[in-house]
Amino acid sequence: MLPSDHSAPEFPSTVDFGRDICCELSAAESREWLVTNGIGGYAFGTIAGLQTRCYHGLLVAALQPPLGRTLLIAKLDETARCGSEEVALSANRWADGTVSPQGYLHIERFHLEGTTPVWTFALADALLEKRIFMQSGSNTTYVLYRHVRGISPVELSIKVAADYGAEHCVTAGKNQPMRVTAVEHGLQVVAFDGAMPFYVLSDSATASPAQEWYRNFDLAVERARGLPDRTDHFFAGEFRATIAPGESLTMVASTSAAPSLIGEAAFAKRQSETGALLDRFFAANVVTGRKAPPAIQQLVLAADQFIAARPLDGAADAKTIMAGYPWFNDWGRDTMIALPGLCLATGRPELARNILRTFARFVSEGMLPNQFPSAGAPPVYNTVDATLWYFEAVRQYFDATSDMGLLHELFPVLDDIIEAHVRGTRYHIHVDPADGLLYAGEPGVQLTWMDAKVGGRVVTPRIGKPIEVNALWLNAAATMSKFARRMGRDAARYEGLAKCARTGFAKFWNSGKQFCFDVIDSPDSGDGKDSALRPNQIFAVSLPETALTEEQQRAVVDVCARELLTSFGLRSLGRAESGYRGRYAGSPEERDDAYHQGTVWGWLLGPFALAHLRVYGNAREAMSFLEPMFGHIRAAGLGTASEIFDGDPPFTPNGCIAQAWTVGETLRAWREIAAVSKQEAGM
Repeated sequence: MLPSDHSAPEFPSTVDFGRDICCELSAAESREWLVTNGIGGYAFGTIAGLQTRCYHGLLVAALQPPLGRTLLIAKLDETARCGSEEVALSANRWADGTVSPQGYLHIERFHLEGTTPVWTFALADALLEKRIFMQSGSNTTYVLYRHVRGISPVELSIKVAADYGAEHCVTAGKNQPMRVTAVEHGLQVVAFDGAMPFYVLSDSATASPAQEWYRNFDLAVERARGLPDRTDHFFAGEFRATIAPGESLTMVASTSAAPSLIGEAAFAKRQSETGALLDRFFAANVVTGRKAPPAIQQLVLAADQFIAARPLDGAADAKTIMAGYPWFNDWGRDTMIALPGLCLATGRPELARNILRTFARFVSEGMLPNQFPSAGAPPVYNTVDATLWYFEAVRQYFDATSDMGLLHELFPVLDDIIEAHVRGTRYHIHVDPADGLLYAGEPGVQLTWMDAKVGGRVVTPRIGKPIEVNALWLNAAATMSKFARRMGRDAARYEGLAKCARTGFAKFWNSGKQFCFDVIDSPDSGDGKDSALRPNQIFAVSLPETALTEEQQRAVVDVCARELLTSFGLRSLGRAESGYRGRYAGSPEERDDAYHQGTVWGWLLGPFALAHLRVYGNAREAMSFLEPMFGHIRAAGLGTASEIFDGDPPFTPNGCIAQAWTVGETLRAWREIAAVSKQEAGM
């Protein structure tokens, strides 16, 4: 039976569409929903129900959490009979361009309940609701159908499209079928010898095994990205059930042979967990929390989707942050940038503490890893800025908690990092004793966040002394000075490093253009200076410590506002600069070439808004820069925020539909600006 309405937590109603979106195919297939399970797995699809990416699936399991992501169940194709009428609820696009069936035409409403996607299908007088959610900590996806209005029962036929596709790959179905076996409550599927078995089960439906490849599903988004655009799925079986008015039906896809089949209870538990996220946020932001715009509350819920388990020897409860869905793993840089917003702004400092301790275990030669490339593979340390962002994440954590215990634990790690950078470490990363600035890089390796390569060519070579790296280095030294004094230790070493960096930073000022060089002492330019207008200089204003004068800070903010600012972030290159690319499109090579050559990055919007606040002191204006992002959560990845956008209007979203640092920096900036607004109002 359906639970009473009063038992359900209340969630913001930001994402809610009627037939004008749901029944218009181009609008419905361009809006994507995402649910995650806290161990790296996910379910992902479009409002319309048809797949446009190889990543779309009902169960994409993390077989070696948080990695080893594998598509196991592609989708369920439903047909409903109500009275004498039979109606398809699913949709598929085939290789010849045909869309059949066209179940999206029967969607009367789509909305999010927290992070749970909900479809309402209108079938004559009947309304059938469908919800998709995952069990926390398990590779288990639930599909819950509810017959919420109508006189007659609804009969459902549900066909299971199975797969065993590695992440990033399409499936070319072979003639050999998967092994499908009838088990209690449903079906077991084994794709091939040695493959992990998985299950499709139901509380009340009757299952019939099948063994047939369905071929040539069309993947329109993959084609637009210049990638393989055809895939096959295996028809593993059919479930049949009848749902009486007021009743529900549960379908479960899982790597577990015995998941709970009580869908209503599983959903109530999931929603309770989701509701607790908002409760933590409200408690941490007593005055502003419940006054937060619904979009901010929705992003608080989205923040949790990036948190995943990374079990370690001696730390089974270790956590990490997945950089983006559907295709990024946990990256050191993204984790440290996103952590303050995802954890501290949402009222979960204990989670920040866990992640900071997790990454401390992987420090090597004074460096944090850039990424964990695949399950069981060693970390990759090709980054100069991830380690420096770690200092900023620790600083923000300590400012929020005054946790002396963690400071004592991490201080030796931080001190070793400082000394390794002074001595020199991988990739020629070292402090130049001549000016106190940090040098990094060697040919063929890109160490900063502008890290795209086309073949062996680095698109944005930044060997030398990049400005944001040195803004971070100055802040790291200043942070260590404050930490040392707080612990009663001698801070002179760190104060000296900060003083040298602050003095040397004057070399970044381009007096002719009245903004900062992006890189100095670079072997890639004749005079060693890259004078292209890029957004990296914004960190010389937004970070706590700055070596720029007030006049220079204002000039940086103003030039970024004039030339780089868009509705959803900052362009990665000024429009008047050579090589500017206003569209992120085409083949992988074409997209990589545009990635940092004008493409807008959503995560930069937060630092810009905070820099603007610092320079102009107007909280209302600073907040207004974030507002377009609030509307964006209804346009692409529903309830979340995209990785990148085109540099030219209308700033079409692209890249990952859910990006940790975009969500995190939006939340962090909102919280800091809201706090200033509260102070100005005398609250």
